[in-house]
Amino acid sequence: MREFSEQELVRREKLKKLQELGIDPFGHRFEVTSFSKDLKDKYQETPHDELTNLHIEVSIAGRIMFIRKMGKASFFSIKDKLGNIQIYISINDVGEETYNLFKSADIGDIVGVKGILMKTQTGEITVKCLEYTHLVKALRPLPEKYHGLNDIEERYRRRYVDLIMNDDARKVAFARPKIIRYIQEYLDNLGYVEVETPILGTILGGAAAKPFITHHNAQNIDMYLRIATELPLKRLLVGGMDAVYEIGRLFRNEGMDRKHNPEFTTIELYKAFSDLEGMMDICEGIISTVAYKLNGTYEVDFLGNHINLVPKFKRAHMVDLIKEKTGIDFFQDMSIEDAKKLAIEHGIEIEQHFSYGHIVNAFFEKYVEDTIIDPTFVYGHPIEISPLAKKDPKDERFTQRFELFVAGSEYANAFTELNDPIDQYERFASQLKEKELGNEEANEMDIDFIEALEYGMPPAGGLGIGIDRLVMLLTGCETVREVILFPTMKPREK
Repeated sequence: MREFSEQELVRREKLKKLQELGIDPFGHRFEVTSFSKDLKDKYQETPHDELTNLHIEVSIAGRIMFIRKMGKASFFSIKDKLGNIQIYISINDVGEETYNLFKSADIGDIVGVKGILMKTQTGEITVKCLEYTHLVKALRPLPEKYHGLNDIEERYRRRYVDLIMNDDARKVAFARPKIIRYIQEYLDNLGYVEVETPILGTILGGAAAKPFITHHNAQNIDMYLRIATELPLKRLLVGGMDAVYEIGRLFRNEGMDRKHNPEFTTIELYKAFSDLEGMMDICEGIISTVAYKLNGTYEVDFLGNHINLVPKFKRAHMVDLIKEKTGIDFFQDMSIEDAKKLAIEHGIEIEQHFSYGHIVNAFFEKYVEDTIIDPTFVYGHPIEISPLAKKDPKDERFTQRFELFVAGSEYANAFTELNDPIDQYERFASQLKEKELGNEEANEMDIDFIEALEYGMPPAGGLGIGIDRLVMLLTGCETVREVILFPTMKPREK
């Protein structure tokens, strides 16, 4: 049993006194009819006397955040899901017994208040308490008001305290589901259908990433937590569902930094009879529409950059962008030996499985990616790093694929989808060779997906957008841990 602080001991004594009074310290149902922000927004401009004459009855509940005791009358504030509101409580209105109950309350306790809306002489919207109900005794004190949790790691571990003390954290927590809802509304209005696909699978595919591996006891088989939703969703195109999307968690057993968490949320969508251009249109449509609905503007400030999300976003070929930065033109005929020589000259580490396309991508990551600030569709990825995208008919070393970059980070990934089962089989076979050469992120052979393609998948476009990074961009958060309510954390040392 841990040792209690002095404050905690006092609170536990108060808990016993509540029990002696026949009051449940941890409360029961309380009917809430009003919320702080709604009351302030609606009545802030109503004159003092007029508000009094309206006699507006409210029933509100929340956590006590401030108490100013003044003899037979006091002020305190409570925080509900939308914000703070001041409460005025008087022994003349609630009686001595209830007033004494209030005086025993601590900051952090949860209470219910029924009363009449009023304005103080300073013009602050206030609830005049006529009924006071103890709901929950807080046995731990809150952090000091103006500092909250100073340890950033503890903020993420104890998100519940962060949400109590940090209004910015609460704002992001409420913004995130709005962003997801706006995306759903946008796609639903275009005739897309939201679906669910398995999280556990026996084949590693749909992206280049290291998986988490688990074991299914009943079947006695190892299984992967999904790294992408792509292959199941494209099977649905084969089945005749011509416009589908899924918003869900993916899991990648990789490093953690400002932009990466091992489990994260994406949306993937697929549209039959579309292509890369169609995916560019819908991608910028989603992002610009959601930005405007959330913030009332297409403009955001992020990482010191002022960014405009008005369509149409810039579109540029990966090879052209590399040439702008380095003078090297990878469109030219070039042997793998020549490409490796250029890589060595530019300080690029060559891994054993690297071929021409890997080197092109390495040049992009080193010289271009971090320099892209305004929304830019970078297209024309090498075939070696795009096993699920159609070849560019003008140059089969490259594919009909794009990534959307904003402020040096990738936000979306899209293809004109490969629907040729023969080509797809060869791509998977090439991935198996890479895996043998040490590429742990290479796809495995998915024979069932090849079989599905052999039944015929319509020409299609596919798009994936990282929800966490989009929330970061639209709320101005600089780290992914700010936008995931419970990010992956190393356990506390005992």
